[in-house]
Amino acid sequence: MSALLAVLVTAMCFFLLVMLLSIRSREDRVITERLSSLAEAPGETRQSRQGGGIKAVLLGLIEGLAGAIGKVQRGRRVELWMQQADWPIHGTEFEAILVLWGIFIGFITFLVTLKPLMFFLGAFAAIFLGFALLGLRIRRRRKKFTNQLGDMLTMVANALRAGFSFMQAFELIAREMDAPMGREVRLVVNEVNLGNTLETALDNMQKRVASPDFELVVTAVLIQRQVGGDLAQILDTIAETIQERIRMRREVQALTAQGRASGWVVAAVPFGLAAFLYIFNPNYIQPLFETDMGRMCIVGALILQCIGMFIIQRIVDIKY
Repeated sequence: MSALLAVLVTAMCFFLLVMLLSIRSREDRVITERLSSLAEAPGETRQSRQGGGIKAVLLGLIEGLAGAIGKVQRGRRVELWMQQADWPIHGTEFEAILVLWGIFIGFITFLVTLKPLMFFLGAFAAIFLGFALLGLRIRRRRKKFTNQLGDMLTMVANALRAGFSFMQAFELIAREMDAPMGREVRLVVNEVNLGNTLETALDNMQKRVASPDFELVVTAVLIQRQVGGDLAQILDTIAETIQERIRMRREVQALTAQGRASGWVVAAVPFGLAAFLYIFNPNYIQPLFETDMGRMCIVGALILQCIGMFIIQRIVDIKY
């Protein structure tokens, strides 16, 4: 029962990670804070962070641990993940949040089970769930960006035909479209206004969104700027291609929905059945957790579950 309670506590505390990641605003607060920190004196900046109660203490602890992590390693890959997820924190700060959250969950798991090994298992599970949440956020944002890409290209092509320049068309997109498209285009406009080249700004945008469809757009724009041509017509053609790919992607998702749902159901049935037996007939399933042979069977079953899920996902993951 203690192991099941530890799992439930870990699942409930999963929401703590979401709260830690949402401490800072998701608006343009990152740029504002960096500019204000340059304008203020060091003493003023530190004083402004004091007096905020638990939130200020938590932020100070995260920043202190992030600084220590930054001295050990740069975390450039994690920094890029933060940009792809559009989370207004640095990569080292995200790593510091995961470390604190892992220690917290591991400590709670240890108090529930009173087993030192469960501390490390709980901490590892908490950190793994943190990276899973990050990956889910990146995939959802990339999918939303791709769905907006066709409309963005159509608006840019129409603006070019109306006599706008390419940068004026991008400013129109930044004002009219929602995030993530409007936010990413606004970053490109800001980079160009600060003196960066359009090629570099578009390349940075591609790194942030990591979209194969947008990579095609960047390549077409850069080629057109070198050799010339009707950019509006090129963007219309790319928009039609992207819309067709989105339609095909949705059709494939619909055709493989049953297979993907079957995989999740098959994976969830053993855990549901074990929980049911543990609650209503614990004496029947208790030897599975108390004997060495039972623990070996559990480990083997988990390994086979992972292999089965991997095979099912590979079957329904159709490349298009």
